[in-house]
Amino acid sequence: MRAAVLALMLAAAALWPAGASRAQTAPDSDPAPSNPLEDPDFRVESRQFGLERRVEMFQWRQDADGGYSRVWNAAPIDSSDFDAAHRNPPRLPVRNREWWVASVTLDGRPLPLGVVRLLGQWQTLRPNFSRLPGRIARDYQPEGDGLASSDNPLAPATGDVRITWHEFVLPPLAGKVELRDGAWRLSAKAAAAPATARPAIDIAAATRKPVMRLRPWLVAIAVAALVGLWFLTRAITGGRH
Repeated sequence: MRAAVLALMLAAAALWPAGASRAQTAPDSDPAPSNPLEDPDFRVESRQFGLERRVEMFQWRQDADGGYSRVWNAAPIDSSDFDAAHRNPPRLPVRNREWWVASVTLDGRPLPLGVVRLLGQWQTLRPNFSRLPGRIARDYQPEGDGLASSDNPLAPATGDVRITWHEFVLPPLAGKVELRDGAWRLSAKAAAAPATARPAIDIAAATRKPVMRLRPWLVAIAVAALVGLWFLTRAITGGRH
């Protein structure tokens, strides 16, 4: 009986490394985007995983006391009920836009864009604006990290816009992804961690499937351990009689 119990416990112990070996958690290289990105209107380039153009317009808003003040806002503020002296342009002269790479690889294996968007975050891009088209160069001037249409950036007029660019970057991925079934997946640890600043997709939807993929071998380990414990208990109990 003791020999059977020992054999079963050894089999259960051997099951853990067999399951764990399926997941490589330390990538050997950095993730590689499939293609560079460009804002075609302004010719701003990025070699990261996403590129975003953010546009704000200087507009009137109505305050709680019924007065008016001007603010930078990323969407048009409806001024149809404002008096004639406080009307805003009906639309932004330049659209907010985003561009994403077609695919990403890590150590030569695919890294799904859903995982990329969950783990990365936006950071400010500081273009040199050396390739601005002539019309854009006439209408905009550098201001801070971006461009502005204001003749005097310190005194913008209603309807002036300012534009900044941001690129989507990834942190070191060791411990955050695992190589399973020929592709990189979100690790259980990363799935349980709080979302990064401005996640590009819903964290709950992105983490649900990778977590489920961990369950079959965890269940097998748990079952084997319980069976081993049962046999061990029987052996000890039987030895007392």
